[in-house]
Amino acid sequence: MKSCCALLLTLLPLCAFAYPIAVEKHVAGTDISYTTDDTAGDMGSITLSNDGPQAAECTVVFRNGPESPRTRRVTVEPGKSVSTLQRFNRDILTLRLKLTCTPV
Repeated sequence: MKSCCALLLTLLPLCAFAYPIAVEKHVAGTDISYTTDDTAGDMGSITLSNDGPQAAECTVVFRNGPESPRTRRVTVEPGKSVSTLQRFNRDILTLRLKLTCTPV
């Protein structure tokens, strides 16, 4: 019992920075899929995958509470994946992403 409790206490810091991520998706005319990741307590990332036949230009807006929104622009070629990462000055409580993609 003691070893089980000790094991749980050692794993606590590894999952302590988990936070919810909300994605608003506008990908008209593209086959873009995404996965999000809570990389660290003050960092978040999104990976975009293009399963369609044409390239797509995507804009991702990262929002974390009172901090100013951060915008990243990427081009995702057909059959490829692109990751983008954003670090904030404060710890993230809820990360909100706005994903907008258009075909090239």
